[in-house]
Amino acid sequence: MPISTSSASAAASPPSLAPPRPLRYFTRACWALLGAVFVFSGLIKLNDPVGTAYKLEEYFEVFAKDFSPFFLNFKEAAPFLSIFLSSMEVVLGVAVLLRWHLRQTLWVLLALLVFFGFLTFYSAAFNKVTDCGCFGDFLKLTPWASFTKDLFLLGLWGVVFWNQRFLRRTFAPGTTGLMTMTVATALAVGIGMRALGHHPYFDFLPYKVGNSIPRLMKAPEAARYRYTFARNGETKAFEQFPTDSTWKYQSMTLLNPAQSRPAITDFAVYDLEGNDVTQQILTGNKLVLIIQNSNKANRERFEPINALLGAAEQSRKHIGVLAITSTSPAKFDAFRHDVNLAVPYYTADATVLKEMVRSNPGLLVLRDGTVLAKYHYHDVPNLYDVEKLF
Repeated sequence: MPISTSSASAAASPPSLAPPRPLRYFTRACWALLGAVFVFSGLIKLNDPVGTAYKLEEYFEVFAKDFSPFFLNFKEAAPFLSIFLSSMEVVLGVAVLLRWHLRQTLWVLLALLVFFGFLTFYSAAFNKVTDCGCFGDFLKLTPWASFTKDLFLLGLWGVVFWNQRFLRRTFAPGTTGLMTMTVATALAVGIGMRALGHHPYFDFLPYKVGNSIPRLMKAPEAARYRYTFARNGETKAFEQFPTDSTWKYQSMTLLNPAQSRPAITDFAVYDLEGNDVTQQILTGNKLVLIIQNSNKANRERFEPINALLGAAEQSRKHIGVLAITSTSPAKFDAFRHDVNLAVPYYTADATVLKEMVRSNPGLLVLRDGTVLAKYHYHDVPNLYDVEKLF
C-alpha cells in the first residue's frame, strides 16, 4: 500500500525541540527574586534616607583617606545621592519584574551590581566599613556577608540574562510601560523625600518609640563560656572554669554572643565638667533637644522649638528640659546664643545622637528612659501634645 505524501512528510519531520521545563521555571524564579530584592532593598533605604546618607558619607571619608581628598566633595551631596541611588534600585527592580526593556535594564543592573560588589569587597578585604547598609538598619550584614549577597545577585543576573528567551512576554508594553515606570519613579522619589523631611516610616533603631533605653543597656542574659584546657596530651572542654590546677588553660569561647550583648552599648551623657549624668537623663519626664552638629543644624526652626521648650519648663507635668550635643562647649555656646537657646546642655557621642533622631535638630520625649515620642524639626509639637504622652 503506498504511503501518502503527508504521512511521509510527517514521518520525516524532526520533533520540535521544546525548552526544558525545569530551566524555564528556574529562570523565572531567579527573575522574580532578582527584581524583588532590588525593590525591597531600595524601599528599605528610602525608608531612612538620612541613615543611607550617613553610610555614603562614611564611604566618602574612607575613599578620601585611601585614594583622594576629592571624594570629600561628595559629602554635601550625600542626601541627594541617597535618594537617587535608592530610587534607582526600586525603579530597576520594577522594570525587571515588568520585563520592561529587559535587556537594557539588565545591563544597567549589571553596572550597579559591579559597583556595589566593589564597595562590599573593598570593605570586607580591608575592613573599612563594617556595615554596608545594603538593607538599612532592618538587616545588618557583615562585610563578607554583604559581598556574598552581591555575588548571589550576580548569579541571579547571569541566569536571567542568558535565558531571556523564557521571559519574552512584557507585562507593561508601549505607553502603558512608560506610564507605569514614570509612576514607579515618582513614588520612589516621593517616599524618599517625605522620609528625608520627617522621620523614617519604620524605625529599626534601638531608640525607637516604645523602647526602654535603660533596659536595652543591659544584656538579655548573662554571658556563657566554654573553656578549653589540656593535661597530659588530653584536651577537654568545660562549661565551668575548673578548680583542678593540673589542667592548663588553652582558650575560651563565648557561647551566646548575641544574647549577652546589650542592644545599646554606647549611650553616655556628660555635663560640661565631664561628669557622667546618664542616669539623671534617664530618670523622670524629659524633653530632650538633640543637636548633632551645630554647624549643620537647621536654625530656621528654633523659634517654635524655643517656644515649646519654654512652655515645657512651666508644665505641671514636671518636665525636665535639656539639650544634648556632640559639638564642643565653646562652639555650642556661640551657637545657642545665636538661636536664643536658653536650656542646660550636655554632651554625647555624635554617632549615638544620629541614631537617636534622624534630624538636626530633633526632639525626644522620655519617661524614665522610655522613648515616648520623637519629632523632626519640621514637626515640632505643641505643649499639649507632649503633656498627654506622660
